[in-house]
Order: sequence, then structure tokens, then C-alpha cells
Amino acid sequence: MPKQPAFPGLRDAMKKKVTRREQFLAEMDVVVPWGRVLALIVPHYPKSGPKGGRPPMPLETMLRVYFLQNWYALSDPMAEETLYDSEAMRRFAGIELGDDRIPDETTILNFRHLLERHGLTEAIFADVNAHLADKGITLRSGTLVDATIIDAPSSTKNKAGARDPEMSSTKKGNDWYFGMKAHIGVDADSGVTHSLETSTARLHDSQVWDELLHGEETSVWADKGYVSAEREEAFRGPGKVWGIMRKAPKGGQLHPLDERANRIIAMVRAQVEHPFRVIKRQFGHVKTRYRGLAKNRAQLFTLFALGNLFLVRKRLMA
Repeated sequence: MPKQPAFPGLRDAMKKKVTRREQFLAEMDVVVPWGRVLALIVPHYPKSGPKGGRPPMPLETMLRVYFLQNWYALSDPMAEETLYDSEAMRRFAGIELGDDRIPDETTILNFRHLLERHGLTEAIFADVNAHLADKGITLRSGTLVDATIIDAPSSTKNKAGARDPEMSSTKKGNDWYFGMKAHIGVDADSGVTHSLETSTARLHDSQVWDELLHGEETSVWADKGYVSAEREEAFRGPGKVWGIMRKAPKGGQLHPLDERANRIIAMVRAQVEHPFRVIKRQFGHVKTRYRGLAKNRAQLFTLFALGNLFLVRKRLMA
């Protein structure tokens, strides 16, 4: 005789093991400054009309679903499907199967477009960083600068029959890449990304500099691609450290003192790779999801805001 199926919620409540997904979502639920972020969106979110009709989904539910999308690299249709499949995700979103509506893919898409249209992902990034500064986590003394390539689909098998015209190709080492770049400025003490800029992949890393500094640095750290005598001269001052990797003269070799300086710089600037690792490996964002720079730029602001919270979650929970 087959077993009588248990109610999903009851079955989930009776299990003894806490999964990694449940632990991750529980931690992020604690560290996200929900009140601050919701306050940014409320003025732009639709209200119920005087003529009645179907009321909009609760704002907090939509924000939580949007964050789930970014944490788990979910498309709009996949986000809807996953909410039906995953009890842990429904619980995080505050949805009770059978009692509450699950947002469909169009509702999820419209919420994302609302954030893009009003520049709210950039506002979320700034507000999360203000929250971390209020907590005393970012010290703003030194900045690490770097960039990474975000690959874009190179196939032409799509409705347009062409690759994304706003993306471009670039060569790194012996390999060619097609996509865009994320340029970041990272707090040297906490590892928090405080500045973000985007460009096509073709633009050289060194062309994005001033946008990544907050102006209060006593030290800056970057690889040899950012070498600039003009910038070094402008940055000089009492107690300031110019931590840019030394470059050997053309046809020559580095002086032993420069080699030693490079080893020290490399140890300091290694921390700049942590935000990239979180975005690409933890959140699975290894390829652009949308066409055009604007939509992908908007998503990157959300990803780095959430990445900042993930990197310092233990300190926030202490």
C-alpha cells in the first residue's frame, strides 16, 4: 500500500537537517537592511487603484523574489518555477503555497523593469554601503582597483540573428573574450566594493580610474595595467601609499627593490578578487543575462550590493 503523502510544509518542518540553501537564506535574511531598501522602492511601487481590481503583489515579497533571482542566477520563468519547487525559497519570500499567490514570470519581469527604470539598483548599492558604513565596517582609508570581464553570449542564434551590439571583443593573453567589464573600487580594510562602473570589454582597465575612488584614500592598490606617472604625481602627499605594481622598463628587468614591492602589493591587492569570486562562483553570474549594457549594469549594482552583505555577514551577525 503506497504511503499517504505528507503536507509539504509539515514534512519540511519535521526534517532534522538544515540544508546549505536554508542556512544561506537564513543568514541573508538577517543581514539585508530590509527597511532601508524597501523605503527606496515604496514611492515607485504601484498602489491599489480606487476602482478595485487585482491588488499588486506585496512589495517585500517581490523584493525577496528579486534577490533570490540574483543569488541563484534565475531567469524570470525559472524564478517562478523555483518558487513552486522550493519550500525554502517560498518561506524566504513569505509565500505559503495554497494561501498566497506566487508571482508569475511577467510580474517578476515587471518588477525588475521598475527597478531599472527608476535607477533603484544603483540606489540599493549606495544604501547598502551607507548601512555598512553606519555599522563601522568600511573605513575608507585605502582602495583596491580592478576589473573583470563578464562574458556575453556570442551565438547569433537568436531573434535578432546577431550578437549584442553593445558588447565588444577583447584579447586577454592568448584568448579572445566577448562581453562587458565590471570595474570596481574595493575598501582595502573590509573588502567591501564601494564603487562600480561598467563598460564594453574593449575599454582598457586603466581608462576607468577616477570613478572608482572616493577621494579620501591614503593608499591605492592595483595591477601594472594602471601604471601612470601623471596619476602617481597627482596622488602624492604625506602618508600616502601608491600601491601600483611596478612595471619593468621596455627590454629590461625589474630592480630587486621593485620586485620586493610587487610581492607586497600583490598580497594586499589579492583581496580585490573576493567580490569577483562571490559574484561569479557563489552567485553563478558568469555570463550576461540581458541584451544591452544598461540592463546588465543595473543587475551588477544589485549583485555587488548583495555580495558586500555576503562578504561581511559574519561581522553583521556578531
